[in-house]
Amino acid sequence: MINMIKKIVLAYSGGLDTSIAIRWLIETYDCEVIAFCADLGQGEDMDSIKQKALKTGASKVYVEDMQEEFVSDYIFPMLRANAVYEGSYLLGTSIARPLIAKKQIDIAVKEGADAVAHGATGKGNDQVRFELSYYALRPDIKVIAPWRLWPFRSRQSLIEYADRYGIAVTATREKPYSIDRNLFHISYEGGILEDPWTEPPHDMHTMIVPPENAPDKPLFIEISYEAGNPVALDGKAMTPLSLLKRLNQLAGENGIGRVDLVENRYVGIKSRGVYETPGGTILHIAHRAVESITLDREVMHLRDSLIPRYAEIIYYGYWFSPEREALQGLIDSTQRDVTGTARLKLYKGNCMAVGRKSPRSLYIPKLATFEEDELYDQKDAEGFIKLNALRLKLKRLLKDGQS
Repeated sequence: MINMIKKIVLAYSGGLDTSIAIRWLIETYDCEVIAFCADLGQGEDMDSIKQKALKTGASKVYVEDMQEEFVSDYIFPMLRANAVYEGSYLLGTSIARPLIAKKQIDIAVKEGADAVAHGATGKGNDQVRFELSYYALRPDIKVIAPWRLWPFRSRQSLIEYADRYGIAVTATREKPYSIDRNLFHISYEGGILEDPWTEPPHDMHTMIVPPENAPDKPLFIEISYEAGNPVALDGKAMTPLSLLKRLNQLAGENGIGRVDLVENRYVGIKSRGVYETPGGTILHIAHRAVESITLDREVMHLRDSLIPRYAEIIYYGYWFSPEREALQGLIDSTQRDVTGTARLKLYKGNCMAVGRKSPRSLYIPKLATFEEDELYDQKDAEGFIKLNALRLKLKRLLKDGQS
């Protein structure tokens, strides 16, 4: 297989793993390596990353600004589903991988490459996410996963390799944890975080201030929705990208969106992850607030029953699967009337929905009131209760008869 590969497209971030991967792939396969770097809003100097890839040995470097597509076609569909993995994780890394893989395959086809490669480890989820996406989009593509092949067994050994070959890397012996950042979130894993009892270092977080250092005065904002998508902030229409960027700033300043959890990886390993998802946390809460007055009860309960499955699909790497597409169609059909505005209070790490309104609201004050009304006859509740109690009464009568 090694002799058959002439050109590889590597998903390149400029971090420790992929920087080493360029050199290792060239030496191992004696072939051309093209680096692809997706700009998903990680806030890095893309030109410096490009030059680093070329200096490390890449024959060509693609740098693609995919931020608008990332928000509109990946983050927003996921937010319409209220996807949360294991009750806490808003899937910031998970949702980025299929888009990176999609563009990587496009470049491989354009360049006539034999194979694609990634820097994910053999213990993590990303290897699955990348490779399931590759095969779904290009069934005959060859996939190379250096972490499953090379002799290095730890990030420490990678750092030593980088020192030996003069490859500049950001990971250090003092801060060896892995960082993944995009427009939606930033994640920290490994190294000193592997002890689940240890609090993350105070200086580790970058997007969100410590809640205790947030302003002492609460901030009130309003987010407007149309058909399940946020379209305006405080009455001002904004593009998906500009809206998320602004909410990242506001949430970050108010200490909102930090998560520290031990999660279950798809490969079966429990892993401690620390996440910052500032704007996404606000959008999740705002969306549910608008849904609360616009969704029919049974439709909401049905959709909510599907959230764990939908979140698993994304977390496990099945974005391009028929089951995700089928679920997305059902979820999006529930969003047609999710139009309205949520008012939120941001204060020292908390985001609270304190108001919601909609031109399609199912909330009728005259019906919900505890005061006198003419729309609801309270006597009707008696028959409703007795019919629903019938099976409970029968069960008890049966039990008493057998005792």
